[in-house]
Amino acid sequence: MFDSFAAETLARWQFAFTVSFHIIFPAFSIGLASFLAVLNGLWLWKRDRTYLNLFNYWKKIFAVAFGMGVVSGIVMSYQFGTNWAVFSDKAGPLIGPLLAYEVLSAFFLEAGFLGIMLFGRERVGDGLHMLATALVAVGTLASAFWILSANSWMQTPQGFGVNEAGQFLPEDWWAIIFNPSFPYRLVHMVLAAYLTTAFVVGAVSAFHLLHDRSDPESRRAFSMAMWMALLVTPIQIAAGDAHGLNTLEHQPAKVAAMEGHFRSEGDNQPLALFGWPDMQAAELKYAVEVPYLGSLILKHDLHGQIRGLTEFPRSEWPPVPVVFWSFRVMVALGFAMLGLGLWSGWARLRGKLYDAPWLHRAAVAMGPAGFLAVLAGWITTEVGRQPYTVYGLLRTADSLSPVDAPAVGASLTAFVLVYFFVFGAGTFYILRMMSRRPATPRLGLRDAPVRAAGITPAAQKLDPVKGA
Repeated sequence: MFDSFAAETLARWQFAFTVSFHIIFPAFSIGLASFLAVLNGLWLWKRDRTYLNLFNYWKKIFAVAFGMGVVSGIVMSYQFGTNWAVFSDKAGPLIGPLLAYEVLSAFFLEAGFLGIMLFGRERVGDGLHMLATALVAVGTLASAFWILSANSWMQTPQGFGVNEAGQFLPEDWWAIIFNPSFPYRLVHMVLAAYLTTAFVVGAVSAFHLLHDRSDPESRRAFSMAMWMALLVTPIQIAAGDAHGLNTLEHQPAKVAAMEGHFRSEGDNQPLALFGWPDMQAAELKYAVEVPYLGSLILKHDLHGQIRGLTEFPRSEWPPVPVVFWSFRVMVALGFAMLGLGLWSGWARLRGKLYDAPWLHRAAVAMGPAGFLAVLAGWITTEVGRQPYTVYGLLRTADSLSPVDAPAVGASLTAFVLVYFFVFGAGTFYILRMMSRRPATPRLGLRDAPVRAAGITPAAQKLDPVKGA
């Protein structure tokens, strides 16, 4: 017998599972593509072979992560037709073109120049190779642009009309693409991707520094990663605050769930650090609160008034415990990143950046922090939008295909088994690559006369006459 509630729950779990696997790979490859472009540019500028060794090291990891991101993303598009056909029918005239733009303008750009970046240095020359590397980085950013535009429209829809069949039809593409939440979400996500990559690079480099503090590639990469942590994390916190204010304006129920605000507190809204949201009693139990701080953060006013969830119909409440705790995980990880960045800055000032084993251990422990923060942020955003797929217009229960719960459950089980096997193997392979130090070219017998003359192999390559 068809159980629509069970089918909806399983379909949501299936999409959540597949997108959770997918999102970690673009979050890594967006930042890593830009990191590779910077490394390649520094190699061409300074001709310091350390940068070239790092580029060659991380480009292999990028290739594997990029491939897994592509494969994991294809599956989600099929789910729009199998599990969410009503959503695809009603929102397809808007979402379809945005996703098509992503493929035509961004993915083709990445895929078209990826081969040149990976294998073309000796074939096309430094200039064209640098251009290809930069275009791969631009392609990853363009991909984020279109995907976030589509998702942001689902959060803050505008620029559309509705026909007799209930389909959303485009009326103003400029308004659709640049919807109210899009600029904030784009900045927040791109910075999150950069920080994700920075903490992975920092963790890998710190791991190698714990074994050999003199390794030049690990020292250089660790320094670059810690600069990113120190400088970009405060910007990300500021961007998150701006994004929160925008969400408060357009999705106040989501913010109330994030903060655990069930009832309006007048002009003294405290900030709940911890607690247990009880939706049945409409109460945050065991709350640890800081007076006035909620009003200050959300209204930038000690006496700002914030609407509680009880001011909205209970049928429009998102799952408060999930949103409440995922938001706190994201924020806690953000401040942990800031703490590591400040610690590295202090160590750098003291000249101990490469001679601080506890800093290096902390950096290794923080390696997954970016991925966890991205997942926590995604859960906050998407679960907080419930019970809607298109906020305020199309409910999730009304977006489902006419599918049976057992069929969705069987496909979910298959996804879990296949994903853990395939992507588990891919992740294990990436970790194996990361466990090896970036290769430093060693002088062989044929280089002995060059070494005796005081000429490095890099100099010989740059100046063949002098090398001869």
